[in-house]
Amino acid sequence: MKLDVINLDGGKAGSVELNDAIFGLTPRKDVLYRVVRWQQAKRRAGTHDTQNRGEVSRSHSKFGKQKGSGGARHGSKNAPIFVGGGVAHGPHPRSYEHSLNKKFRALGLKMALSAKAQAGSLVVLDDAKLSSPKTKDLVAAFEKLGLSNAIIFGGAEVDANFALAARNIINIDVLPSAGLNVEGILKRKTLVLTKDAIDAVNARFATETPAAVEEAPAKKPRAKKADKEA
Repeated sequence: MKLDVINLDGGKAGSVELNDAIFGLTPRKDVLYRVVRWQQAKRRAGTHDTQNRGEVSRSHSKFGKQKGSGGARHGSKNAPIFVGGGVAHGPHPRSYEHSLNKKFRALGLKMALSAKAQAGSLVVLDDAKLSSPKTKDLVAAFEKLGLSNAIIFGGAEVDANFALAARNIINIDVLPSAGLNVEGILKRKTLVLTKDAIDAVNARFATETPAAVEEAPAKKPRAKKADKEA
């Protein structure tokens, strides 16, 4: 797949060849869903907490006699049925993180990139740099490029002026190439990759090699019973 490279002024700056093994896959919703769910679960703080009847600051002694009150028989006031009592089966601090195979996560990222490429929502930028951190200049550049809801991935480090100018623009996210993730790509309408980001993506998946399939040794034919007797 070949795409034109543009600059912030809207002019062409050459072209780039995209790897079909990364940008040419057929997206699957189930794979993307599982990777996004893994990301969101890993990000959850899990700090919610409630007090059970043993943790509330109330007396644990029986507050009334067993019989003769004309009402139900109760123990202490820290029971869940009383106002100010403990919470039954309430949430406690826990981790929502679950495991997901590394190859499966890589497949989800490839499919997210492929989905944007096939939908025509992938823009390749020559470089994401500004001479001064002026939001007005960057907004004007985005209007030329037709970017109103986009996530932009730069090289190993994001240009400081570009990041400062973009941080106050709504629906625009700027991240380094290491921050490439499935949820961020799917969240925004347009995916913008710089040439450095594409090189980083290619290098990230360059180490992947298909596992060698070893052929099983051929089994010797089993001798027939007649041959053994002979």
